[in-house]
Amino acid sequence: MSRNVIGYARVSTRGQSLDAQVDALVGAGAIKVFMEHASGATQARARWQDCLEHLQPGNILVVTDLTRLGRSTADLSDIVTVLGRRGIGFRSLAEPWLDTTSAHGKLIFDMFASLAEYERSRLSERTRAGLAAAKARGRRGGRPPVMTAAKLETAKDLRRQGKKLQEIAETLSVSMSSLTRALGPRMGQVGTGA
Repeated sequence: MSRNVIGYARVSTRGQSLDAQVDALVGAGAIKVFMEHASGATQARARWQDCLEHLQPGNILVVTDLTRLGRSTADLSDIVTVLGRRGIGFRSLAEPWLDTTSAHGKLIFDMFASLAEYERSRLSERTRAGLAAAKARGRRGGRPPVMTAAKLETAKDLRRQGKKLQEIAETLSVSMSSLTRALGPRMGQVGTGA
């Protein structure tokens, strides 16, 4: 297994320079550096994907700073866990305690991963509690319905008067699909003369 050091450098905008990161990564022994101009929030990072495809078991991925790799503790934990499963080590130059190529670094990462899992669980619990509290107060989530009760009654009245579905939809400023879904199968039938 080769212990090649591979670097990944990222800046958020084209106006920022990668030079300092590249110099630090090369100084840390990187034989190849993947350079990216993309926001950390962006999921589609082409050079990151190229880097992942290039990495082989026994390689070590090095970044200058954890923020170059991901936005949240959970994201970072997932990335480093996947690398570990593939037999790829990980080091961050700004966080020397995070070096999965050493026993000490692996221990620290395991604690880091546990905290990330705890963070996920707590967020999930808070979300569920918030949704339950909102539901208890009679609130519901999601987008507000396009077809309010008043619009539905108006649509039914217009339909009974023989108005075509297209006319009703235009009058109420709703789409045909919203109208027919709200009216139901009997009143919302689309056919000749509808």
